[in-house]
This record gives sequence, C-alpha cells and structure tokens, in this order.
Amino acid sequence: QVQLVESGGGLVQAGGSLRLSCAASGRTFSTYIMGWFRQAPGKEREFVARISWSAGSTYYADSVKGRFLISRDNAKNTVSLQMNSLKPEDTAVYYCAAAWEVTTTPNRYHYWGQGTQVTVSS
Repeated sequence: QVQLVESGGGLVQAGGSLRLSCAASGRTFSTYIMGWFRQAPGKEREFVARISWSAGSTYYADSVKGRFLISRDNAKNTVSLQMNSLKPEDTAVYYCAAAWEVTTTPNRYHYWGQGTQVTVSS
C-alpha cells in the first residue's frame, strides 16, 4: 500500500510559477514510476509528467514540455512538479500517482493522491 499527499496548489497569475509536492509513504518506491496528472472541468484526466524513482528518467506531455520540471528526492520520498510560465489552460486539479511500470495511462497507476487545485488567472 502506498499513500500519496499533494500540496502546493493555489492561485497564480499567467506567466507565474508554482511548485507542487507529493509526499509518499508505505511500500518501497524504488521500482515505482511516479506521475503527475491533471483534470479540468469537463475534461478527462490528462497525463502531465512522470519520473522513475530509481534512475530519475523523466517524460513530459507536449503541452507542458519546456515549462514544467518533475524531480524526486529519494531520501525524503517526495516528488515535485515545478511549473513555470503558467497559462490559464493549466488550470486544473493536479494529482500525484504511482505505477508499477513505465506508462502514461491513468488506469495503469494504482495509487493516487487527493489532488491539489491550481488556478491560473489571465
């Protein structure tokens, strides 16, 4: 069992930055893939970024590539999402999730946090 808790969401002006954090506890995370997803009203849950605990390999959705940066701190069991140059279309609830394999598919992630709201005003 893995428990995930997101934090760092809030209201920011377009062009601004936010840093989200995901605190993980429970089972060992060395073989897990950690992902960030988001869901805006009326839209399906969307992949944002992922990272492997072991190697730190990263992958980003085209919509955030060059603006967002995912990282992990193995000692603290945390995964962060640094969001820069934010746009109104980035407004969504952001979720941290854990998978057993390299994937961008939401239903392949078995553990989820409660989400944190990010609102970008124009």
